[in-house]
Formats: sequence, structure tokens, C-alpha cells
Amino acid sequence: MTDRTASADAAGAPVPDRTVLLRGGEVHSPADPFATAMVVERGHVAWVGSEGAADAFAQGVDEVVDLDGALVTPAFTDAHVHTTSTGLALTGLDLSDAPTLADALDRVRAHAARRPDDRVLLGHGWDAARWPERRAPRREELDRATGGRPLYLSRIDVHSAVVTTALLDLVPGGLGPVAGDEPLTADAHHAVRAVALGAVGPTQRAEAQRAALDRAASLGIGSVHECGGPEISSPEDFTDLLDLARSHPGPRVFGYWADRDLDLAKRLGAVGAAGDLFVDGALGSHTACLHAPYTDAAHTGTGYLDARDVAAHVAACTEQGLQAGFHAIGDAAVSAVVEGVRAAADTVGLARVRAARHRVEHAEMMTPATIAAFAELGLTASVQPAFDAAWGGEDGMYADRLGVERARTLNPYAALLKAGVPLAFGSDAPVTPLDPWGTVRAAAFHRTPEHRISVRAAFAAHTRGGWRALGRDDAGILVPGAPADYAVWRTEELVVQAPDDRVARWSTDPRSGTPGLPDLTPGGDLPVCLATVVGGREVFVRPQG
Repeated sequence: MTDRTASADAAGAPVPDRTVLLRGGEVHSPADPFATAMVVERGHVAWVGSEGAADAFAQGVDEVVDLDGALVTPAFTDAHVHTTSTGLALTGLDLSDAPTLADALDRVRAHAARRPDDRVLLGHGWDAARWPERRAPRREELDRATGGRPLYLSRIDVHSAVVTTALLDLVPGGLGPVAGDEPLTADAHHAVRAVALGAVGPTQRAEAQRAALDRAASLGIGSVHECGGPEISSPEDFTDLLDLARSHPGPRVFGYWADRDLDLAKRLGAVGAAGDLFVDGALGSHTACLHAPYTDAAHTGTGYLDARDVAAHVAACTEQGLQAGFHAIGDAAVSAVVEGVRAAADTVGLARVRAARHRVEHAEMMTPATIAAFAELGLTASVQPAFDAAWGGEDGMYADRLGVERARTLNPYAALLKAGVPLAFGSDAPVTPLDPWGTVRAAAFHRTPEHRISVRAAFAAHTRGGWRALGRDDAGILVPGAPADYAVWRTEELVVQAPDDRVARWSTDPRSGTPGLPDLTPGGDLPVCLATVVGGREVFVRPQG
């Protein structure tokens, strides 16, 4: 279709000045569980209903789209993305599927040959826990593979990295005795990452950002929450992305800047001083902060902020009308967040803290007490079900790090939902790929059965949940008045899947009025995105053939 753009909506997306009728498909809408048609007008949903009623609109619209049986759903929102890093992985060296250390080194060697002009070679995604060698690349191996050039190679969780000697030589003042042959973590990692990402020029950065946004659009993602910050990217990277999103046809980008400098966050255009404001690190890098030591390491990880830091930040953000948020994975880190937010509530008032919808990223090691505290304090759990799919189970990395019993407690989505904790799903790309239906499947078929939730609940967490995490309750669903952010899918028969078979049987009864969703049983094909629309404007159309 051809857009005649008249204005921009409240989120900055261009609004086409035209009316479109979609008909002859399945429209996933709580307004009408049996809807087959939808009218979009000036960037918003104007009507949802039956095929018969659609006849009344057919003569008064600018375009009629024959869905040919396709499914229309709200577009997904990925609530945790590192856009530039995702694009660099898409356009550069990605080791996430490297089967062995030897293969990874071969890929490094080939990448160095392909990119002779790069000031710093960049790569991502190695995971020694999956390799038969069970170790990270050594510096001397990387020096040989790159011919002595600067290389930064982040672990899949992006909380540690291996580098070449030439990159260490670029760090102002050097790293001193911490620069051993082990993967770099904490401050040492932040120092080498700053040098590596500082070598990315505006052209390469824009190329990477466009690649990431285009990939997201091709997967039915209509919005992403960019998680930037001084230890993750740069102010230039952050503002360039926000500027690009305003002009490039693609998903909406809502930027979170993880900094306790609230004035800076506001100047950069951030919607919150949140995202990856690190309370701890990650389990894979042994930097998540735990109450009891790791099973495979004689320490409890790394804490970056304590409860007093959390309390001060939450109170300041609440007073200034900003969302606060933290990265917390280990049980000790989550406890510090809960203690700090509760202290802030004692200072500025519980009602004001709850109304601000502060958020916690990852929130993996939860206990009944911290789950109850999340509900009490109105905290949103911004979580990544693909983590469990990648590293859960009795033979997974979590069990290696924590032992089987502790690993079974991770990512308890059912308990969070039961307690009333709002969930917003994301990928943490490039840590795990942009893959919204795969994310919904991972939550519905969690490796620990008691943590599973229904496909319907998981889908809501990945569509409406991301909007609610922004403080918007009017989006992420296809009802009259909602933004026309939707995706069109080729899929098989629609079903209702729930962990409890009794719920599933009732939900498939027509009397329940429950709209169906694709069958996501593991092993089956996932839906294919045919088109993605943001604010009534097409941002992706799958080529025919």
C-alpha cells in the first residue's frame, strides 16, 4: 500500500491519512473473539468485527486487504534490546552457534580477513559451556587468529569478554594485573568494551541499527525497549538510535538510559533511568550476586549496587516522575532491589512508588518472599524466557553454576503471574535472538513444568506487557482506539494451550469466548510474519515467492 502521512502519533510514529479494511482472516482481539475483519483509520484501530459486518465498510475505505485466512495479532514488543550490539552481531561476527572452540577460532580468523580496515574487530556470542573444550579462547590464540589486531569478543551474556593483546594496549592507562588470560569481567570488561565500541564510527553504527530494526520488523515486532547506559553504549549511540527510529520505517524505539544521573537521562530523551543499571552481573560469567556460593566457583559473584543505592535512585526517580529500573539476576541482587525499593516507598510513599511502575530486568532467582514484594511494590518483571530455553534444565548451564535444585527455582513465571506481578517479555538481544514466538513458546513450555504459563498469558506479556511496562494501558491489543500496531501471520489452525488441561478444554469451548493462538508445541513450525504495521504504516512486507 502507499502511505499518505499526515502527522505523527503520541509515540512519534508517522500516521498515514488513510482508511484500510482488512478482512477474510482471523483477528486476535478481546473486543470480538470471533473477529475476521478490522478497520484501521489514521493510525488507530477503528473497528473490529465479523465478515458480514465488514461489508458495511467496504465502499468507504481507501483500501481493502484480503487476508486470505491469515492471522492478525497485535505487534510484539521486545522489552529489552541492545539495538546496536544486535545489529553488529547480525552484520558481523556471531559465535552463538559455534559448536566448538576450534570452530570459533576459525570464524575469528575468517572475519579478520574479511574486515581488513576495521580499527577494532568485534564479535559476540561465544559460550564455553556448550563447547567440548569447556574453556574460553586464550589470548595467545586470539592474537594468532587476528594477526595481532585489536579484537573484542563478548561472551553470550555480555558480562565478560576475551580480547587480544592489541586491544589491551588501546586501553588508556592499561588494565594492570587484572588483565590475565581469563575472561575479563566487571570494571576491566567495561574498560575494554568502551574502547571497542568507541571504535565504531557513525556509518557502521547506523548500518547496525538499521539491520537490527529491520530484523525486528520482519519478525512482527512493533516496539523495542532500548536498554542503553554509560557502561553499555554511549550517549551518541543512544541518541543516534532514537533519531534513526523517527525517520526509518520500523519498530517504535523507547529508550531507557541506565544511569543515576537523571538530568542526563532526560536530556538524552530517555523514558526512564532504568534498564541495565547493574546491581549484579550474570550467571554464565559467575558475576550474578548470590546469597550462597556458586556450585562451580568458591565465591558469591559480584554486587555493584546495594540497597541504599537502590533506595536513593528509586526515590529520586519517583520524585521526578521517571521510571527507575535495575538489572538483577542473582537472589542477593534481587533482595537488594526489594529492600531498596521498600525503603524508597517508606520515604516517598508506597502509592507513588507503585504508580511509577519501576521495573527489574531479568529477575531470575526469585523466592516466595521477593515475588510477594514485587507484587506489593508494583514492580514490573522484565524477563527473557529464552534464557531458560538456552540454559535451563538439569544438564544446562544454570545447573552447572547453581546445582540442579537451585537451578529449578529460576524464572518462576507461573508464581509471578499468580502473585499479580506484571510481566514484560523481551530477548536481551543479542544475548538471545529476536524471536517473539520462540519466546512465547519458551514460557509456555518452560523446562521446569511448575513455572509454565499459558500461551495466552505469555503472548499478552510479549504484546501488551511491554506497553504496560511503559505506563501505557491502551496499547498492545486490537480494540477500537488502540494504536494500529499489528502483524499478519501465516500459520496453522488456532488453538488454546494452557499448562492445566482443564483450562485448555474450557478455553476451546466457544462459550468461553477465548480467541485462539497458533499451536506452539515444541518441534512444530512457528508462524511466519507476512507483514508488520506500526501506527497504520507498513514497516515490513514479506516478498512473495
